[in-house]
Amino acid sequence: MPELPEVEVTRQSFRERIHGARVTAVRLGKPLRWPLGCDPASLVAQTVGDVSRRGKYLWLALERGGLLMHLGMSGSLAFCEQPGDAGTHDHFDLVTTRGTLRLTDPRRFGAVVWSPSTSDGMAAKLLAGLGLEPFDPAFTGSHLHAALKRRRVALKLALLSGDIVVGAGNIYACEALFAAGIDPRLRSDRVSRPRCERLAVAVRDTLARALALGGSTLRDFRDAHGMAGEFQLQAQVYGRDGEACHVCGATIRRIVQAQRATFFCPTCQRR
Repeated sequence: MPELPEVEVTRQSFRERIHGARVTAVRLGKPLRWPLGCDPASLVAQTVGDVSRRGKYLWLALERGGLLMHLGMSGSLAFCEQPGDAGTHDHFDLVTTRGTLRLTDPRRFGAVVWSPSTSDGMAAKLLAGLGLEPFDPAFTGSHLHAALKRRRVALKLALLSGDIVVGAGNIYACEALFAAGIDPRLRSDRVSRPRCERLAVAVRDTLARALALGGSTLRDFRDAHGMAGEFQLQAQVYGRDGEACHVCGATIRRIVQAQRATFFCPTCQRR
């Protein structure tokens, strides 16, 4: 699943190129997770504004409202001058004077939804429950500690929920917990304030490093240029079960939490 770093890398890869373009056509393929919410013809002749991100959602501003996009489990966006004929898994084309923005999604869990603004309509409903951005100055150890005190679930599951902080997806939660030296099974309300301070820093640092490396490519992620990410090549624990920890030499373990694989070092990460 594309996580926050992959979505941000995608945004950066086409934001400037599409800004100021005029929409000339809209093509819909098979139905996505939610309906578009407007007549496709109403988007034609509008000028594209800025492309911003909130969590794993992209907001493409238009003269009248905008499009909220989500890549779902397996989606990707490509922006090019001549995309070629749409394939079986190409479900949305926004054709502009500068090129075509195409959503490809084999599993069709992605979405393109029109809303009057990010604070109105379907966009407001989808964005309402999101936590803080990891690079928001308000995301501190104190914020994390207060939020975790209200939970009685395993720490990693609290990070994955997305309503405390966005962007700590499975691979990044595993890596941040390793960097902070905290066992992913520790119950959320038992994490001390000093450990929350370390974890907040680790989440920010892990996601910043992922952004610098173009995100992670575990299956078929590509940005809008068609480039793959490289963060997974530097993972300390994720996907390394049975291998030696780079820090202490202990064997990396794999467990399943809420149907998601968790990787950790039993020596470096303590409850």
